[in-house]
Amino acid sequence: MIEVLRAGPLTTVQDLGRPGLAHLGVGRSGAADRPSLRLANRLVGNPEDAAALETTFGGLAVRATCATTVALTGAPCPVRVGGRARDGNAPVAVAAGEVVELGMPPAGVRTYLAVRGGLAVPPVLGACATDVLAHLGPDPVRDGDRLPTGHPAGPTPGVDVAPVRALPSEPLLRVVPGPRVDRFSPAALEVLGSRRFEVTAASDRVGVRFSGPSLERSRVEELPSEGLVEGAVQVPPDGQPVVFLADHPVTGGYPVIAVVHPQDLPVVAQLRPGQSARFAVQPALG
Repeated sequence: MIEVLRAGPLTTVQDLGRPGLAHLGVGRSGAADRPSLRLANRLVGNPEDAAALETTFGGLAVRATCATTVALTGAPCPVRVGGRARDGNAPVAVAAGEVVELGMPPAGVRTYLAVRGGLAVPPVLGACATDVLAHLGPDPVRDGDRLPTGHPAGPTPGVDVAPVRALPSEPLLRVVPGPRVDRFSPAALEVLGSRRFEVTAASDRVGVRFSGPSLERSRVEELPSEGLVEGAVQVPPDGQPVVFLADHPVTGGYPVIAVVHPQDLPVVAQLRPGQSARFAVQPALG
């Protein structure tokens, strides 16, 4: 069991989500930065899909009611366990009664806290992920919550620390032309692939909103709602792109000019308001 002393700006329970249900109107959800969740679980000897905590801009403080092992991955942040500074991307022993505290990450947005045995919260539609748009899964974590932990599934890995690349200050995000690129002017895709865009504060687990040069449409009439995927670059009437993340809607009526490469989505999930990024347009998949 872990007790939440301070939940921070937004902390949710996440696993790898509930894929394969979009035809029923249910999005995948799950960790926005899945490689970081997988790594955190591996470091404490959990299956990669075990439920853990996803924090937003740190601020989390939890107390372990019994001795355990934790690992923190994703956005690097100051970590103190029992009042002592500890490192991320490594297994950390926590004695019964000790408090794990996360500060504000200097880079990135989301930090993952995995506990040995995983979080044993009730699954909804086969997953423990919190979908903030569809309101599926556990409620966002609040001060005073008590979260049960499961039984370890195997031995603790003999790893001291995992090498992890630093988050890029201005990432280059690979995209391929989307299914509605024909609804934009011939220059729109060139603009997307040659100019800098800045992340706005109106970004969350649903999607990252960018500001920059307008992506001009050639056709102004709206589409009937159609299916959306994670990584879709949708363009509302204001011409400013939105990259959808884990809790994206399963349908939408604005045209999708491009789709971000799946390997670059964890980078998108760690972009902060005010940070800039560029898009690299790749050839369409044949």
